[in-house]
Amino acid sequence: MIERSLFLELRSHLSKKEISFIVGPRQAGKTTLMLFLKDYLEKKGEKTLFLNLDIEVDREYFSSQERLIKKIELELGKKRGFVFIDEIQRKQDAGLFLKGIYDMGLPYKFIVSGSGSVELKEKIHESLMGRKRIFELSTLSFEEFVDFKTQYKYKNRLSEFFAVEKDKTELLLEEYLNFGGYPRTVLEEELDEKQKLMSEIYQSYIERDIFYLLRINKTDAFTNLLKLISAQAGNIVHFSELSSTLGISVKTVKDYLWYMEKTFVIQRINPYFKNIRKEITKSPVYYFYDLGLRNFAIGEFGRLKDVGFVFQNFIYNLLKEKLRSSSAKIYFWRTKDKAEVDFVVDLGREVIPIEVKYKKMKFPELTRSLKSFIEKYTPQKAVVVNLSLDTKINLKGAQIHIIPFYRLFQLLLNKL
Repeated sequence: MIERSLFLELRSHLSKKEISFIVGPRQAGKTTLMLFLKDYLEKKGEKTLFLNLDIEVDREYFSSQERLIKKIELELGKKRGFVFIDEIQRKQDAGLFLKGIYDMGLPYKFIVSGSGSVELKEKIHESLMGRKRIFELSTLSFEEFVDFKTQYKYKNRLSEFFAVEKDKTELLLEEYLNFGGYPRTVLEEELDEKQKLMSEIYQSYIERDIFYLLRINKTDAFTNLLKLISAQAGNIVHFSELSSTLGISVKTVKDYLWYMEKTFVIQRINPYFKNIRKEITKSPVYYFYDLGLRNFAIGEFGRLKDVGFVFQNFIYNLLKEKLRSSSAKIYFWRTKDKAEVDFVVDLGREVIPIEVKYKKMKFPELTRSLKSFIEKYTPQKAVVVNLSLDTKINLKGAQIHIIPFYRLFQLLLNKL
């Protein structure tokens, strides 16, 4: 069993009337997480009902609100109970359907799951405004991955493990950068089986979310775009270049990228500017939710070549994960004379530039780009993430933390 950190958040939300709505990539573990919650409730003596719209028999109960309520009453009675609905995106007008039931004030708590396609097809978020709380479950984070791989021996003490077991940490990082965090591929030991499982996940995404649900006819153009984005993850994307290469319109390129975002495949970040108009109009950068899917799309699954950019993607995912409950925003910085800083964390009261180096630094090194950013924006702090060196230096009033990647966990938990 792979423990998920989101379980505790969901468990604490079970007492709230709002619908607990779990979203995330296909096969990230949403169904398994719901079954864990169901088991937890039943051990406490609570009544539960689990319905999955991928199962034809269960789907029949969703022909009308009245029919679903009768099924719930049959199984749970008319008193407190917990109703789990998996794969809600299979229901036509799912948002309005759930809104109507929620507004009846029934004594049931609903825990619902769906992929990103829910938002695309039904605009369910708008329908359930004020009636739900969103919980995003991605593939395994590096912490969840390491906890599982070390059999939870160092649970809640991973910072100590990383500091002491540096060789093991490096091997685990290499495995994670190559294969990513899809639970099924993590559980499988054999490389051939990992390949087959990732192929199945990839094809399922293309065929079920993209071809079937979104009615995209040119799946070749879509998959080729996905490969191109994989090849330039972390680099600036120029829509016109992609349009020319693929032989599709700029609008179609933007639409397809939007689909990838909404189905939890890629994440967009914008350039950092003081002028927000420039930020909106300038070209973005994309990173992948799961490194394994990125590597598979480009043919590098298990045989990684562009380790530096994948490590950069890894750091972005870590930043996003640790800052998700804050109001912080993550950007990148580029100038016309090609100065660049990988990430700029905007905390509102201050900004913190972060450079990422996939190397074992032996002594402090500051790039011209980072120096240029510090000179222009005078931040109080800056961070250089690497594989080994752990030290601090000062430059023009800025305290610069040069840290191994695993120390970023602690730094972020202390709100930088």
